[in-house]
Amino acid sequence: MVVLLYAGDYISLRLRIPGHREQFGKITVHTYYAIEKKANKIEFDTAGSQDVTCTHSLFPHFGHSPCWYLSRHTENRIDL
Repeated sequence: MVVLLYAGDYISLRLRIPGHREQFGKITVHTYYAIEKKANKIEFDTAGSQDVTCTHSLFPHFGHSPCWYLSRHTENRIDL
């Protein structure tokens, strides 16, 4: 069942069904570093923002995450 859903999602994205929709979009993701200091304290340092390509689909395709997922996860934390 899941395989059919994934295949249908891929075909829908590939053929731009319904109505010649866009396959890809862009979401701005903010990246920051979490640096551990002494006494269990954490210092946060921003690393900037970047536009990330995403797909208008339910599942990841073509090496990109779905736009619905990225729009809910716009912050990328990197632990150092």
